[in-house]
Amino acid sequence: MTKQITIRLPDELVTFIDQVVERGHGASRAGVVARALDRERRRQIAARDAAILAGVEPDQDLDDLAAHAVRTPMDDLD
Repeated sequence: MTKQITIRLPDELVTFIDQVVERGHGASRAGVVARALDRERRRQIAARDAAILAGVEPDQDLDDLAAHAVRTPMDDLD
């Protein structure tokens, strides 16, 4: 489902969006804006996740598992 909204953007941003569409890197102005907003949403989620992980103590069990995986040969995966 989509909703139509009206936004005001500075002339230089509209010019940039139009150039992106003209170069074939977007199907429409709406597509370019939606892609940029989706990228920003993913960036904010990743930043939030990184902040959460930065505040968590290392998991010794996972460290041991990773060390074991590094020493495990992978030649029998066929």
